[in-house]
Amino acid sequence: MTLGVDDVARSARFYEALGLKRHMRNAEGVAFFDAGGAALSLYGRDALAKDAGLDKLPQGSGSATLAFNVGSENAVDEALKAAEAAGGKVLRAGYRIFWGGYIGYFADPDGHLWEVAYNPQFSFDEHGRIALPE
Repeated sequence: MTLGVDDVARSARFYEALGLKRHMRNAEGVAFFDAGGAALSLYGRDALAKDAGLDKLPQGSGSATLAFNVGSENAVDEALKAAEAAGGKVLRAGYRIFWGGYIGYFADPDGHLWEVAYNPQFSFDEHGRIALPE
């Protein structure tokens, strides 16, 4: 996943404050993070637009939301607090949802939407990666 951001250094600090581990710190103009079996990269919005052959990218997420799962309702609330403390904005505090889980939403400093979810039907493997049921 690559997010177009206004300030790579600021956004990198935000994601590090959320507990993501940054890799390849010597890479210029980009930041890479381990996102539990996937990679999250932060890349300048203007550079990303140029790479894609576009004049400009809109800020934040329009109709897309990134999400991550945690192991409890309390962990949802703690992740939302951490996002806010790191400079994000909580959009919706944790709440119980119709399918039996507990979710909340925040926006990162560039307006990208994130859902934090606890799904009691999901478990995690020994590496902390989600294990989807059959």
